[in-house]
Amino acid sequence: MQEKQRHLQEEEKEWHKLQNQELQKLHSVQHHLWFNVGAYLLISVVEFYLAIIGHSQTLRADALNNLAGIISAVLLLIGIFIARDIDDDDLMGEALPEDPLKSGKRLQLTRFHYETVFTLITGIIMIAIALDVMFKGISSLLNQSSQEVPQPITLVGATIAMIIMLVVWWFNKTGGRKLQNAALTAAAKDSLSDALTSFGTMVAIGGALLFKLAWLDGAASIIVGIFILASGINIFRESSLNLADYFDPKVENQFKKAIEKWPEVLSVEDINAQYNGNMVTLDVVIGVDPHMEVKDSYRLGERIEEQMRHQFGIVDTDVMAVPAVNK
Repeated sequence: MQEKQRHLQEEEKEWHKLQNQELQKLHSVQHHLWFNVGAYLLISVVEFYLAIIGHSQTLRADALNNLAGIISAVLLLIGIFIARDIDDDDLMGEALPEDPLKSGKRLQLTRFHYETVFTLITGIIMIAIALDVMFKGISSLLNQSSQEVPQPITLVGATIAMIIMLVVWWFNKTGGRKLQNAALTAAAKDSLSDALTSFGTMVAIGGALLFKLAWLDGAASIIVGIFILASGINIFRESSLNLADYFDPKVENQFKKAIEKWPEVLSVEDINAQYNGNMVTLDVVIGVDPHMEVKDSYRLGERIEEQMRHQFGIVDTDVMAVPAVNK
């Protein structure tokens, strides 16, 4: 009994350590996202203004694409704010079932899901913006009389946007790698895509100006819309899979092989990994010698949990030992 109590205390201490590390990472991620908001806001305002005075559908589409970046960053900030609210003892006003260990782990892991929830909402908004951009681009192509060649000032706006987005991409990429944060890494991919979109916008406007092709601006805005749509669908898909407790089978197989190396583990009967925001938890059922004593199987489970924490960064591993079936 004393050994069990000591283990529970050590486990709770380890959990609070991991929780504080993750919360500190989320605090740093917030600073990166505020930088994103400022950069995207600057670009959107400049591009919208220049698109109006310069008569460019493509630049307007790129401005809407960057507006989606603002929405994405703000929603992630809200999700992270909820995840970091450790002083709240409920979830959106609803109490969770009693936590036997009184550690708050269950509630905190649930809070971390909000980072994924708001990423999902971002994907939906990006899809809506993409459809609007594509619709207006198609309308402009069908109404040839309303089309005109963009003004040279719009080329300046697209160039500025591309340069700023490359800076944002580098900032997000280095931050995501340092903090090992999935949301920031995804933001880096999104900002690189936005930089490429701005580059495409610059090329399209340059081509329209060089060859005096009014229709090229509208056609390019449709292409930009397709890029936004693809990004939105990809974000929606990945977030949906995470919320549906989908986990890459190849990675789960790596976990399984690592556990099977223990000589006491005769088989891995079942394994199930889940994302809780940016943190991974694992449930595993192992087959052991039917005559193994309970205390030995318990200690084996603790050693496996420690291994998974240090080797793969899994914050919580629940191990169940069952008698192995001879095949």
